[in-house]
Amino acid sequence: MRLTRVLLLLPVLALMPQPTSAQSFFEELFGIGRAAKPPVPPRGVPTAPGAPPPGAPGEAPPPAADIPRAPPAPRQPVVLKAPSEESVMGQDLQLNGLNGSLKLEKAGGGTTARIILPGNKISQPVETCKVPLNGGAPIAVSSEGRPEGVSRFEITGGECPLRFEVLDGAVLVRSLSGPNCTFAADDCATTPNGLWGPAAATLLPRAGEFEAARGGADRAVRENYKLMSQRLRGSDLRPVVTEQAAFSSDREQMCRTYAREGTHGFCNLRFTEARALALATRLGVTIGTAAPSASAAPPRPRRKPPVEGMNPDSGGAPFVEP
Repeated sequence: MRLTRVLLLLPVLALMPQPTSAQSFFEELFGIGRAAKPPVPPRGVPTAPGAPPPGAPGEAPPPAADIPRAPPAPRQPVVLKAPSEESVMGQDLQLNGLNGSLKLEKAGGGTTARIILPGNKISQPVETCKVPLNGGAPIAVSSEGRPEGVSRFEITGGECPLRFEVLDGAVLVRSLSGPNCTFAADDCATTPNGLWGPAAATLLPRAGEFEAARGGADRAVRENYKLMSQRLRGSDLRPVVTEQAAFSSDREQMCRTYAREGTHGFCNLRFTEARALALATRLGVTIGTAAPSASAAPPRPRRKPPVEGMNPDSGGAPFVEP
């Protein structure tokens, strides 16, 4: 086929006077001439440089927009609702919900206490005994304000000076003269220290309520302690660290003897709330009986989305057209 094409072109080549024209003709014919080569720009004409790709070396990054950042909000203490004195006034409370009797009452412009301390006989320690303070008559107690976030009352005189710290539905009692109060005339040694609260039978139906509130109280203790450890330094921080390290063991020792504590958790909750309020008070918060802060309030339950074919306003009952 190629030979036939060449023979047909011989008459045309014969008419071409110069060999250069024939060579150019063959180059164009077989695709190796100027048409197959890319055009070359003329000399001396500057070419515009292409734009470098983004992120190429040596290229300055585009200026970022100067957006002012808001300063971080300072951390605030987690504040629980302070217990009201009315939650214990007139209530007959028992040590560990088991024995003895403590009743705080309003009298005129002050507060009185009727106390029967339980204990064991000095001569026969295996036998129990009871000692009514002041012969069972009301004893005037002095109000000491809220130095640890909860109302505090004290009996400073007599054979057994006591301190009362009002919690929610309970009173934390501590002896001011040592762990025991001994009454030789009554042959009785008493240990008033502990949580005086309701009997276990009244607490068991509220076990779910106590368990739900325990998480918020534990979190308040952790957050307030962290905040205090950031604010205090040196000798001011050491007693707080010591107290926090002993907090769990003190709570266990205090509450392990409360009646049915493992079932309802009342003592653990009240002891934890008292610790959280004490830390918040040391952080400069004025504790009140108003609602707790949003960070301490329990989360609101989420409403389940309505299901197709169900009436959301009737508790999930099927929707029936009239």
